[in-house]
Amino acid sequence: MNIAAPRTALVLAGTRPGGDPLAAHAGVSHKALIEVGGMPMLARVLAALDAVPAISRIVVAIDDPRLLELMPACRKPVEILSPGAGPSASVARAMEVLGVPLLVTTADHALLRPEWVEQFLAANVGDADARMAVARREDVLRAAPESQRTWWHFSDGDYSGCNLFLLGTSAAAGVVRLWQQLEAQRKRPVAQLRLLGLGHVLRYRLGLLSLPQALARLGAVSGARIAPVVLSDGRAAIDVDKPADLDLVRRLLAAGEPRP
Repeated sequence: MNIAAPRTALVLAGTRPGGDPLAAHAGVSHKALIEVGGMPMLARVLAALDAVPAISRIVVAIDDPRLLELMPACRKPVEILSPGAGPSASVARAMEVLGVPLLVTTADHALLRPEWVEQFLAANVGDADARMAVARREDVLRAAPESQRTWWHFSDGDYSGCNLFLLGTSAAAGVVRLWQQLEAQRKRPVAQLRLLGLGHVLRYRLGLLSLPQALARLGAVSGARIAPVVLSDGRAAIDVDKPADLDLVRRLLAAGEPRP
């Protein structure tokens, strides 16, 4: 059975302890406030989610609720959730408070389009507990040849994540717990490899692991079935993590990228 359409979307908009380097580069207090195309990144994300019929409520995980007062009004309710110590902790808290199904994205997904969300939600993922959006390298580079992404090199192609997830059933909490474990071990790569299984990591290094096989392994470790959804528009993989990303997004918007 396909995952039910979400009523609630979560936007991760917290800031790093000590501040975000990109926010400092742009001269704002929070990365979500960086202006692109004449409006803050967070405002563009909210507008895109506001235009998706399947979503009836938007929740923003942010440490300063006053920042929402700077955003244009949405037609749908927009609520605040106190963020956790990191992205995975914020998502875990949101699952406890908001339940499932829960759509998750980030405030730096500045090019987010309603049609991408709708394609993501409409994809047939069978009986998966969770899904994640990805884009193929060739599609990303066709849309933005100068884009600098982090690529996952699988035997069936190179992919980049699209900062779009759907936690569809309660079993997806296992995925979030695994995410928290990997975050906690981010400075201990050997410990991370033990969590995922050395054999599968070696197959990945040798180019012998496909994307579905990798997600099947993550599913076995987390106790949840995870499905990829390949989005057709390569721009869906472009988020804003560094100054080069910010310049790229601003150029794309200046070239005529419409508002959501």
